[in-house]
Amino acid sequence: MLGHVGNSSDANAPSTGLSLRIPQPARGHQPADQVRYISRAGEMKKPDLDEKVERVALMRKQLVRVLDDDGRAVGEWVPDLSSDDKLTGLRDMMTVRAFDARMLRAHRQGKISFYMQALGEEAIACSQKRALRPGDMHFPTYRQQGLLIAGGYPIVQMMNQILSNELDPLKGRQLPVLYSAKSHGFFSISGNLATQFPQAVGWAMASAMRGDTAIASAWIGEGSSAENDFHAALVMASTYQAPVILNIVNNHWAISTPEDFARGASATFADRGYGFSIPAIRVDGNDYLAAYAASQWAEQRARSNLGPTLLEWITLRRGAHSTSDDPSVYRPDHESEQFPLGDPIDRLKQHLVVEGAWDDERHAALEEQITAEIETAFAEADAHGSVKSGVVPSPSTMFDDVYAELPRHLREQRDQVGG
Repeated sequence: MLGHVGNSSDANAPSTGLSLRIPQPARGHQPADQVRYISRAGEMKKPDLDEKVERVALMRKQLVRVLDDDGRAVGEWVPDLSSDDKLTGLRDMMTVRAFDARMLRAHRQGKISFYMQALGEEAIACSQKRALRPGDMHFPTYRQQGLLIAGGYPIVQMMNQILSNELDPLKGRQLPVLYSAKSHGFFSISGNLATQFPQAVGWAMASAMRGDTAIASAWIGEGSSAENDFHAALVMASTYQAPVILNIVNNHWAISTPEDFARGASATFADRGYGFSIPAIRVDGNDYLAAYAASQWAEQRARSNLGPTLLEWITLRRGAHSTSDDPSVYRPDHESEQFPLGDPIDRLKQHLVVEGAWDDERHAALEEQITAEIETAFAEADAHGSVKSGVVPSPSTMFDDVYAELPRHLREQRDQVGG
């Protein structure tokens, strides 16, 4: 016979009903814990590539930072970059920002249907693209246009795709900003964001099985890390020690919900890695030098058959989620002005000025030059029309580029729509 297990009248029963914790976004003021656990520049030690995950875990509340408040590079994470390398990074980020600004203007002009910018996050993608090698494959979200721009992908082609014009390399089959460029190590962006994580792990495993040297880099926002695919990818990466970098871009907002919803009771998103025995570190995502150094460390671990690394990038989505969003209804006032990690372009510029390699006059000239290049590129792309001006591919093209040899029943369907 089963023993007595108690009932609601027990003396130890709670006197109040159950309740849930519902994270609430701050309104009208700056949250005190907007950035959790900020380390001083140079404070965090740099682990050896083969450091035990338990020892790396002791650093989970620290932050990789290189640039101090005076623009000096300090600490063990200072990367071996020349002034020319840093100027290249500065130009990459400035180009991304100018590109975004022009596309937003094109949206206001009614020339494009939709856009998503990377304002405030430019350093992360631009630095990692420079830190990795040609042949490596990135599985990005829609805020890593810096991977393409820093990788030399033609800006006109990006604009053709956004416009869905007659030269659109994707033939109007993707939303604007969902790019695809295999030759530039840029896997097709998926609107279902978390799917990129298991796909990247699978690609990395395939590279290892072939005995190749190319690694994969997976990208996800902190909000999407609550999806099942994220956890499935970490299981596979940990089990098979896949040569992959697992990037979580924590820009504090998943559309209209704050990071707390996805982070839950964990102290940081980096904590997610330790549950799967994956080394994980947090990085100042607005510090180009720190971002480059952390990407290089993770890249070297993967290339040395030491397995996956999880990087949590601390940054801020300074603008709207997309052109369909109004952040004023859910975000604190003056949030971006009070963000303690500053602006990535301003910080790298300050560092180069301190080094004596840059000045305000040259910066203004470069800004003007980049703006002119972006305007020229857009004029060229715009000359080929857009989906809004009536450039709509034939419905029969939906059957193209799917099968090497189109099955009979699909050939018949294509013929019915006039293909």
